[in-house]
This record gives sequence, structure tokens and C-alpha cells, in this order.
Amino acid sequence: MTTAFNRTITELDHVRIFNLLRRRAVPGKTSVQIGELSELIDAAELVRPQEIGADIVTMYSKLRVADPATGEERSITLCYPEDADAAKGMISVLSPVGTSLLGLRVGETAEWQGTDGKHSELVVRAIEFQPEASGDYTA
Repeated sequence: MTTAFNRTITELDHVRIFNLLRRRAVPGKTSVQIGELSELIDAAELVRPQEIGADIVTMYSKLRVADPATGEERSITLCYPEDADAAKGMISVLSPVGTSLLGLRVGETAEWQGTDGKHSELVVRAIEFQPEASGDYTA
């Protein structure tokens, strides 16, 4: 898993993800994924939505990613679990890949270990759409 260091997220994404994790928390049982996402948002640099760089992955950003091993590219959108649909490229922030992408900049590599134990990577090639860059600070 890519470390949380040098991640930047908006204050609004932080609050919404914190509340999502709190709602999903089960006393005495924390999934590895919830723990990793919690650590990431706790360690990330927080900025106002109006101040986030247009090259940073935020919630509901549509990004073009590439598999560094094959060069294969695809577009995906980082979303909340209720909107997730892998067939449509909607990837939940609670998934290993979603957590690893949050707060990365264009050119950085997301790394995670899947539920099958396999190490995977994706390079963020471009942000095709970011809500904040288009003036939507409440997405």
C-alpha cells in the first residue's frame, strides 16, 4: 500500500470519509481496508476545496490510469460505496485501489494489495475531471 505521506485531500472529503468510516465501524472489529483509509485521512494534508490542486485525485474525480506492467490505460472515477459500479469504472474509496488513489497527484503510482494477496499498481496519467477544478466545491 502506498503510504499516506504527501497525500492531500480536501477538508470536505476528510469529513465525509471520516463519517463514512464511523458509520461502518463495528466495535472490536475493524477491517484492514477501513484501518488503512482511516490512517490515510488522518495523515493527509487537509486543504479547503477551493485550494486543492487540479492535479490531485479527490472524491468523484475521473482519472486516466495505466497499468505500469502492460501500459494498458483506462478511465475510472473515485466514488463513495453507494455509487460504486466496477463495470462502469466507478471505484469505491473503500476498495484497496480506491484508498490507494485518494490524494495522489498526476504521475504518482498507487500501490495496493488485493484481497487475493496480489500486489498491484496503477499510475495516475491524467485527471480528466475533478469537481473542485470545475468550481463544484460540494461534490
